[in-house]
Amino acid sequence: MQTLRLKQIDMQKAAGLLLAGEVVAFPTETVFGLGVVYDDETAFQKLVNAKRRRGDKPFTLMCADPKDIAKYALIDEKAQRLIDKFMPGPLTIIVPIKSFMPTWVSFSTGYVGVRISSLDFVRDLIRRVGKPLLVPSANHTDQAPALDDKTVLAIFDNEISAVIEGRAISAKPSTIVEIKDKIKLIREGEIPFDEIMKVYEGTL
Repeated sequence: MQTLRLKQIDMQKAAGLLLAGEVVAFPTETVFGLGVVYDDETAFQKLVNAKRRRGDKPFTLMCADPKDIAKYALIDEKAQRLIDKFMPGPLTIIVPIKSFMPTWVSFSTGYVGVRISSLDFVRDLIRRVGKPLLVPSANHTDQAPALDDKTVLAIFDNEISAVIEGRAISAKPSTIVEIKDKIKLIREGEIPFDEIMKVYEGTL
């Protein structure tokens, strides 16, 4: 396939491709991402193939608005504090997933990582699609994430349907925390874990 190069004003075309089950790359406030709709298994497999990723590692669920998270995941009081404080923003929280969600979203682990981008453009794109996206970083597994559309094209040309022009802002990935019986740091990124801990425990 020929990978289309879209401008951010071509949002409706990008949304249409996503709804048709295609992979679309776009800039976020952290790094470039690859997106597909969460509820299409064929689209999910395209994403796995593009990433060169083993098929048992879940992708992050990216929603348009913080209030949407509770539609797809179970949120307790402490997790809600993190959502209220840091989202939209460069934080991914791994929380219990709701039972109706497709098995490939969590691989039957019972958990899903959720994030809300702070870029208006990204949230508007997801709103146009009308459902969350599965969004990993734009790179092959174990390689550095792409930060601009030219790099994405160099990696994924003819492998994905479209790239939306732009450049990632911080070049630093989101911080990832897992919330089970207690909170656990999975990856420290843009937001320091000690600040997250203070909010989680209600001391900040």
